[in-house]
Parts: sequence; C-alpha cells; structure tokens
Amino acid sequence: MSFHSMWAELLPVGRSSASGGYRRYAWTGADTDCRTWFREQAEARGLVHETDRNGNQWAWLGDPAAGNAVVTGSHLDSVPDGGAFDGPLGVVSAFAALDELRGRGARPTRPLGIVNFGDEEGARFGLACVGSRLTAGALTVEQAHRLTDGDGVTLPRAMEAAGYDPDTLGPDPERLARIGAFVELHVEQGRALDLSGDRIGIASAIWPHGRWRFDFRGEANHAGTTRLADRHDPMLSYAETVLAARREAELAGAVATFGKIGVEPNGVNAIPSLVRGWLDSRAADQESLDTVVTGIEKAAREYAAAHGVDLDVVRESFTPVVEFDHALRDELARILGTRTELKAPVLGTGAGHDAGILSDRIPTAMLFVRNPTGVSHSPAEHAAEDDCVAGVTALADVLEGLACT
Repeated sequence: MSFHSMWAELLPVGRSSASGGYRRYAWTGADTDCRTWFREQAEARGLVHETDRNGNQWAWLGDPAAGNAVVTGSHLDSVPDGGAFDGPLGVVSAFAALDELRGRGARPTRPLGIVNFGDEEGARFGLACVGSRLTAGALTVEQAHRLTDGDGVTLPRAMEAAGYDPDTLGPDPERLARIGAFVELHVEQGRALDLSGDRIGIASAIWPHGRWRFDFRGEANHAGTTRLADRHDPMLSYAETVLAARREAELAGAVATFGKIGVEPNGVNAIPSLVRGWLDSRAADQESLDTVVTGIEKAAREYAAAHGVDLDVVRESFTPVVEFDHALRDELARILGTRTELKAPVLGTGAGHDAGILSDRIPTAMLFVRNPTGVSHSPAEHAAEDDCVAGVTALADVLEGLACT
C-alpha cells in the first residue's frame, strides 16, 4: 500500500465535521479506530504486532529479542481539533519507508520496529507523552493512576473501557534495552525549513518546556449590581497575566501561551469566583525559561493582590532541554548527505516528542518534514505531498543505513 493510499485511509478517522480538525483522544472510539488501522497495516506486511504493558503498539520485522533494534514511528492521537500531520505523518511514513526498503531489496541485519506511542498529546488527561513516559519510567504507576479527564474518568478506568488492563502499567526497561536507535519523523512545527528552502531537517535539541496552572480565586457576585470598586474579580488578574506572559516571552526570546481556561461559575451575568488558566512556556535554554516563568508569576501575584484575589501556581509538568544523541544525529546527516541530494539542516524545536522522553534511555534522533505555513495543532497544519514523499525516502535511507547491508 502506497503512502498516499495509507494517508487517505487514515484521514477520516476522528475528524470533526464541524471544525475539520481531529479529536483522536486516548482510549476513545477514534483512538481504537487508529489502533485498528495500525494493527491491520502491520499484519498486511507480515509484521509481528503487539501492544505493550502501557498501551503502545509495536510492529516488528525480525526478532526484537535479538537486540540492537532500529525503531521508527510516532503517535496517532491528536490535540483538540488538531491537524492531520502531527504524529500520523511519522507512523504512515514508517510503514511506507519499510515498503520502500523492501522494494530496494535491502536486507536488514538488525530488527526493525515501528511504534505508535499512546496518548502523546495529553489532550484527555492533561499530561503529554503518557505512553513513552511510562515505558521510560519517567511517570510512575501511582502518578498514572491519578490522571483524570475532564469528566472525572481516571486513566485506569478509560483503559478498562477500551479493553486494556491498567494493572500492567509501569516501566519497561527490558523493551528499551532491545532498542539500539529510535528515529522519529515528524512534520516541522515551525517555518525554519520553509524559510531555508529545505524539505527535510534533522533535530538538534528540544527546548526545555513545561505547563503551569494558575488558579485565581476571587468572589462570585452579581454582574449588574456589584460596584466596580467592590469587586474581587479574578478575570481581571488573569487577563493582565496573559498580557504579562507575552511581554516576558518577548523580552527573553522565548514563547509563553495561556491556551486553556476554566471559569466558575461561568455565567454571563456573574462575576467569576475562580479563573483557572494553564500556561505553556518554552525557551532555548533553562535560564531563559526560568526568567520567563518567574516574571509571569511575579506579575500575576501583583495583579492578584491589587484586585483582592488569591493565587495558587502549580507546575503540572516539566521537561528539561533534550539534546539528541550526537553520534546518531551525525550518522543521520552522513547517511542523508551520501544518499540524497537534499540538504538536511540541523535545527532545534520548541515542541515535545516521544523521542525526547526516550532520549535519557536510548539513542534517539528526529527528522522534520517541511511545513510551509508553520501552523501546527490546528486544521491548517500542512505538508505538501512531494515533501511527505521526500520524508519517506529520507527515512528509508536512514533505516537502510542503520539497519541493512
């Protein structure tokens, strides 16, 4: 099956007719359909399919127990109303690259694996990369069991409802010990390649990044009868903090975004009692990130005090800077420089990935495919077909160079 036919087959799964974006959330019907698609693609190629203890899917050519395996893949879940390419491009390209290798007559001397990591986006339970974090031991079983979605459903209950056993959750060091290299292909979430005119790039590092929850607690009251001077309105403090985040990010050459908000009691004619906002911030280095977040929190506390509002700030997740394995990165550059006329510049990224989570345990690397708009986590996310095909060829070249004679 060609890249185009696989892409067309997967495209409708979990797509919202209202927004045109994707709602492929972990352990839902759309997620089940994606998992079925993955299993069918593996079986159609005679690959051994398995689902590990943390719900990640694997397809194997050769025996992974032999060790030193080369693995590629990404994820199939999405952010709310996300785009088609973030994650799925890496999985579809993995199967297409394997097909290309077979068409070349390449003979693997190392086991080859394709993986679909579960719940990478964290759209349902609020934590990104759950499947890879559990596998790498970066998320404990106790922490995983406490994850809850917006409807109060815990991760274990969601897994059970989808037909999986949550009692198996936990670190999987034996599986990781069998992997000699993991290469993740991903659509670029930015415009660096578009600006440089290159189709393919190689990742250098992932910026340090995290998520912080700001709880502004005020006093609910009537919107029509309460004097402005008598109000303790947490929405004002929140709004001023959003503007402060933009200023602090600009000063540090970083990014900071309040992209999610919860309001109580959430009535048009009611002054809120609680405004809860989630901050996502990322920077090229730890010092810059610390400066941004510290500045935002300082401003938020000043605004809260001015309006008679209480403030709690909780860091919900954090990932330090991830430097991808230099030897593997250089080997990818050597392979692509030898086998293709395409240039592959090395560039950093502010987006988190499963490859970044695994980098502490195994050698990892990433390839990026050009995104002409730079838009991601949106239905407008895009990569041209010829660039996608170039990505498949580049991935096949890398897999051949790493794993074949």
